[in-house]
Amino acid sequence: MTEYNILIVEDDQNLAELTCDFLQQIEFNCTVESNGESALTRALAEHFDVILLDIMLPDLDGLQICKQIRGKVSSKILMLTARTDTIDQVLGLEIGADDYVAKPVEPRLLLAKIRAVLRRDNAPEPNKSETISFADFALNTQKRELTHHGQIVELTTHEYDLLYLLVTNAGEVISREDIFQQLRGVEYDGQNRQADILISNLRAKLETGQDSPVLIKTVRSKGYLFVG
Repeated sequence: MTEYNILIVEDDQNLAELTCDFLQQIEFNCTVESNGESALTRALAEHFDVILLDIMLPDLDGLQICKQIRGKVSSKILMLTARTDTIDQVLGLEIGADDYVAKPVEPRLLLAKIRAVLRRDNAPEPNKSETISFADFALNTQKRELTHHGQIVELTTHEYDLLYLLVTNAGEVISREDIFQQLRGVEYDGQNRQADILISNLRAKLETGQDSPVLIKTVRSKGYLFVG
């Protein structure tokens, strides 16, 4: 059985130990850090498949850590938040978190979310180099890279995956249910705003000026349509 390395960044010692004990009974090796600065150092220096990152930490908070490590490590990042306000969840997703888990953490839900983000690395890749062109953009599916007039457009992993899904299904309406099933391997719960946030981010990067064509259209009550 494959063992994955998980970094648990949590200042609640009891919760951290309970989470660690639960995950280590399955297929995970767990490391616990309660200090934000120490967690940042370890996240950058060591390999972790998943980082469970609490937002509320006594020194460097989880959002700051996520922002500093995203793009520098391949770890999947799950934000842990006890706040009921969605602003932390939205901010976390916008700066590159893969998903979030609300406290108190339900162990089976946490496990399902961890497995879902890990499955994304096992998604089939294109068999050969392919460049898909639309408007003034080029999407290289081997490099997983988007360029605009030859200049690289920075995309997060989720943004690239969603853009690829939309582009390869151009002219077809892609529902939120489709997005969650294809990109996350889980069913849409009717409330998660991650798809909307990703669409908004993509639009900001694709529509580069007032004269830019609208490439992603919202189809009310149905989903999104790529018309590039």
